[in-house]
Amino acid sequence: MKKYFSPNAITMARILLIPFGVYAIFKNGGDDSTWQVIAWTIYFFLGLSDLLDGYLARATNQVSELGKFLDPVADKALIGSAMISLSILGRFPWWITAVILAREIGITIFRLAVIKRGVIPANRGGKIKSTFQSFGVGFYMLPMPTELFWFRDGFMAIAIILTVVTGFNYVRLALKK
Repeated sequence: MKKYFSPNAITMARILLIPFGVYAIFKNGGDDSTWQVIAWTIYFFLGLSDLLDGYLARATNQVSELGKFLDPVADKALIGSAMISLSILGRFPWWITAVILAREIGITIFRLAVIKRGVIPANRGGKIKSTFQSFGVGFYMLPMPTELFWFRDGFMAIAIILTVVTGFNYVRLALKK
């Protein structure tokens, strides 16, 4: 059983299941509140799997260089697929998608460039950033009354600030190493 539920297997499953979330976002033109909740639920459970694989990796001493690299890639694929899908539907601002994806792709390329010095694992700031991004995008995914848009938009503003700040911090720490 351990082989099938390894942290890296859970991470790979998260990546492979993303298309089901995208399908749910677009189902019935993206305007069906039932499918919006289904899409949110899929993304929520895929996000929870991120916590599970990290916990399992540490608890069973299965932390690996592959896992340290794949986990953030899965996170970026998850958030990126949601933002791009919602932007295509006109439910999420393209400029936010561009800012966040530029940071995420830029950091991924940077990680590849410095990988010979060792993989730099996600830190606390990156985890907080990912949480705000996930919940922020989730609020755009859900059918929400316009009276709550201020909350959704404010939450996303914090996510954007954390995205930029943690990106600069990541580069600074990597260059020190």
